[in-house]
Amino acid sequence: MASLTGLQQADTLTESGRSAIASAMPAATRLKEPTFTPTVCTIVLGMALIGGLIRPDDSPAIEVRPSQAQIEAALVKGKEAAAARIPPDRLYAWFGSKQDLEPQGFLLSKLVGLAVMAAHFALRGASPSDAEIMQVLDDPLLLISVVTFGDRPEFAVDSYMLLAQGDRVIKPVRVRFDGQASRSSVWPHAPAYRAKTVASFSYAELDLRAKTRLSVFPARGGEVSFDLDFAAID
Repeated sequence: MASLTGLQQADTLTESGRSAIASAMPAATRLKEPTFTPTVCTIVLGMALIGGLIRPDDSPAIEVRPSQAQIEAALVKGKEAAAARIPPDRLYAWFGSKQDLEPQGFLLSKLVGLAVMAAHFALRGASPSDAEIMQVLDDPLLLISVVTFGDRPEFAVDSYMLLAQGDRVIKPVRVRFDGQASRSSVWPHAPAYRAKTVASFSYAELDLRAKTRLSVFPARGGEVSFDLDFAAID
């Protein structure tokens, strides 16, 4: 399994879409250059999505080609969240634990990305341009970010992520990780450090209606897993 070394592994297919969202964010909220070393543990979290754009019915899952009405609804959602002073990061499709010191993560689909971008712009009294909206819609990759915990600052270095759908294993197009983990709220006590592993997966390789197992593998061994239902988000 080839390991990718951090954010230096830029993916030209997704940079335009990511940059459109990133340009709307304050500099302090953007992803930092990663560096980190994995923790040795095995955790399986079978949890439903706990945030984001939740679907109330059995309609199709993540929208790869959203309609104009869906696009406008996502942009309105972001603007309304900003007006209500809801932090933009609460618009992500969150999964995992709600507890501060337990693994969790989020998915960034096209419609979720539009809502997040619109919220960031609205907080500045602005709106995204048509070109910025199209950059998000043209992104061929689904971004997944996971926070894990370890006992040393470099625990997440060379972490890897995979998706499993039935007998199929889907590898990411790109993986990045924190090379230097941040201190947790209970430092120096365990778990002393927290870090992100971020992976991008091609929509073309995913069954967006299938139950999915997401696994993060620290380089030093162990596994942190989540059971996801793509049908629960837009």
